[in-house]
Amino acid sequence: MASPSRRNPRKRICPPAPQWSERTYLRIDPSDIGLFRFLLEGYDNLGVFTVVNKFKGILLLRYSPHLAREVRAFLKAAATEIELEVLPAPLRES
Repeated sequence: MASPSRRNPRKRICPPAPQWSERTYLRIDPSDIGLFRFLLEGYDNLGVFTVVNKFKGILLLRYSPHLAREVRAFLKAAATEIELEVLPAPLRES
């Protein structure tokens, strides 16, 4: 029987809560919006999206900044299933 470790478990450092969410605009075929929602839910709800223009298939994906790498991996994987284009973000007003 193995003896329990005498070392204390290391505390995980949680990043501070971000003040703003990251935003990525996407263009997909309007008929693929439901499939995109299904794929996003399959990736443990990395973020939430809003349909900006349902006729052109433009979506706004919001996610936490510390998940940016995982979101990029998700978008790369989703692009194998549906035609997906990442759009440049519009300029923000001050």
